Amino acid sequence: MMKLTRKQVLSRAKASELDSVRKLNCWGSRLTDISICHELPNIEVMTLSANSISTLEPIRSCQNLTELYLRKNNISNMSELYYLKHLPRLKILWLSENPCCNPDPHKYRMTVLRNLPNLQKLDNQAVTAEEVSHSITEGEEITAAPTEISIAENGSPGPTKEPACGEVTTESENELLNFSMEETNKIREQLGMKPLSRDKFSPFSSPVEPYGNKKRKKDCFIKKLEASRKDIS
Repeated sequence: MMKLTRKQVLSRAKASELDSVRKLNCWGSRLTDISICHELPNIEVMTLSANSISTLEPIRSCQNLTELYLRKNNISNMSELYYLKHLPRLKILWLSENPCCNPDPHKYRMTVLRNLPNLQKLDNQAVTAEEVSHSITEGEEITAAPTEISIAENGSPGPTKEPACGEVTTESENELLNFSMEETNKIREQLGMKPLSRDKFSPFSSPVEPYGNKKRKKDCFIKKLEASRKDIS
């Protein structure tokens, strides 16, 4: 992973503060992380072509951006355009040679123009009023940000939130299927509860789970048993 840092931005832009950066050229810098863009509210021209950028989320903060060059990156999902839809001054976009441009170049162009109708030039080709008109029926409207992954600040998939243990219910006993009879009765013994008979267990073995998942379920199960014991007492 190659992260664009504050020091690099100031050096390349010949600026002393991030707020004063107006133009930035990071062509061919092997970048994957451009989260620093959240701190560039006044940038107007940004060249990020020939890198390994996969998300445009940080660019949503660049409200004064007029020109954006992203050719030859790893933008694979057209839904990433959602992050550019609310940049009021964006007039020039170069997005070609990204995975999202294939397999239908026409559909790709129509989709970009439907979502960014104020563009004057797309992929180094002037945008016509006729194209914008056709894009309403020939392009796909993007109404939400990508939902397949949780995007962390550094541009990589973030950790998913673990589900809560939930409320104590009469179905808690079904969670015994996640543990062996020996494990469960040992837990119950530690909590001062009576051991369960073998008929509480399924005759079929449950699938093997990753250690982290099983440990979380076990912790939740213990909490539920403790809570149910307090209710009984």
